[in-house]
This record gives sequence, C-alpha cells and structure tokens, in this order.
Amino acid sequence: MSLESNPARRVVTDPLALRALAHPLRLKIWNLVGREGRLTAADAARQLGISQALASHHLRQLAKYGYVERGSAENQRERPWQLTATSHSFEGDDSAEGWEAVEFLDRYLAEQAVSQLAEWQERRADEDPRWSEHSGVSQSLLYLTVDELAELGQTWRDLTAEYARRRPLGDAESRGPGVVPVNLTLVKAPLRPTPSGG
Repeated sequence: MSLESNPARRVVTDPLALRALAHPLRLKIWNLVGREGRLTAADAARQLGISQALASHHLRQLAKYGYVERGSAENQRERPWQLTATSHSFEGDDSAEGWEAVEFLDRYLAEQAVSQLAEWQERRADEDPRWSEHSGVSQSLLYLTVDELAELGQTWRDLTAEYARRRPLGDAESRGPGVVPVNLTLVKAPLRPTPSGG
C-alpha cells in the first residue's frame, strides 16, 4: 500500500490489504465509519445489528491494514474510530489474488452507488429541489487514449481532494449547516471496440 502526497487519498496495492477490505461486513463497517465521520464499536454494532465484539474485531482488522485509526475522545473507554483517508483507489499487483480482490471491491462500490441512488430517488420529492437539480447520474461516452484516461482520473482526484480538505470526514465541526454526505463514485470502463473500429 502506498500513500500519495495527498493524505486525503490512498492508493492500495498490497494484496493482503486488498483482501482484508474485501469482506462484506468489513466493507459495511468501513463505509459506516466514513459516513459518520467517527464511530465507536458499540455504535457500529448497534447500527448493523451485530455484537460489539464482532464490530470491534473488524475495526481492528481495518486498522491493521491502514483503513481506520483511533480518533481522540474525552472518554478513553469510548474512543471512536475514523478513516485514514477520504478517497481510495484499489490497484492489483501481478497476482491473481490481488486482482480478484480489486474486482470484488470495484463491484461492491458500484453496487453501493446504485443502491444509494435508488434510495435517493425514493425520497427525492421530500427534499429541497435544489438537491435534485444537481444529483443523479451523468454519463459520457468519450474516445480516449490511456494517457487521457489517466489525466481525467487525476483531474477528478484533484477536484474531490479540495472538497475533502475543506471538510475532513472525522471533523463534524467543519461541516456547517446544509452539508450532507454525498457519494461520488467515478466508474471508468473501457468498452470493447466494434469490429469496424468505429
């Protein structure tokens, strides 16, 4: 695993770290910590309907591989967990196991984005209409080289990193009124060329 110069973004390449995250319950806990900003094992257990011991075990595993860390708290008995990075990229090494974990994580994150979109659509009518105007799916079909795709990805990371710096996930005081968690999932999928090449 490697941290880039931007501490809000983490690129994970270690097969062990990839496999550690590629666990359905661990992914739910990791996402819950990110959404809440800070979360104790007791809170995670309550929200997910599991035992505190099980939540604590998975949080320790996430910490072992650098996904979460202990945050500060007044009560040392109830120290919450927080994410170590706002944004993650998962890249396999040359092993089949590494790429298998990356593919699982990619599918999970894409499915989560679709699920969250469906949940938003169900309650959209009850929310401020300005949210509807700026949310939903935006789709583009572009012809790109590998270098252009890399440039597009870097532009996306730079843009989202600025917002992550403004409001770190674990810092509830920095949010202010009118701020809600928003899932931005960028899916980049090169398509199979047509036989004619067009």
